[in-house]
Amino acid sequence: KSMKPAWDKLMTSFTGHATTLVADVDCIGEGKELCDQVGVEGFPTIKYGNPDDLQDYQGGRGFEDIESFAKGLGPMCSPANLDLCDDDKKAQIKEYMALTSDKRKALIAEKDAEIKTLETDFQTLLEGLQKTYEEADKKKTEGIKAIKDGGLGLLKAVEAASKKSSTEL
Repeated sequence: KSMKPAWDKLMTSFTGHATTLVADVDCIGEGKELCDQVGVEGFPTIKYGNPDDLQDYQGGRGFEDIESFAKGLGPMCSPANLDLCDDDKKAQIKEYMALTSDKRKALIAEKDAEIKTLETDFQTLLEGLQKTYEEADKKKTEGIKAIKDGGLGLLKAVEAASKKSSTEL
């Protein structure tokens, strides 16, 4: 929500731009299907690039950051813009174009499954780390309480009183 004013300002400044569309999508309402299709998992998420291969924006969230990034956008390497591709990307596009549609769909499904596995593995690791953190925090909290309940406060009070009485002599 704190990003919304900057995003609204950016949308206004790019209204009618020849090559760059700045828009927002309601991923909870009408746009949920689109958001699921392009991999939006949290809010706010900024995507850019070829509509068939949107990339995640990782930069700053202030107006100046997103405006600077948006001003640098333009057509990207794709089958429709081969002149913008380096030789490696041109070769890769040629290789993919030589495949049948069914083979491309199978490769896409395979790569999407690999990504899903990586995301699931990461989530499992994260849950394990969270559990380990919670256990360590509980152990620390209980340990500190036990030390304090075991007389640390009294020990400090006696030490302070001892220093005070020795300075009074």
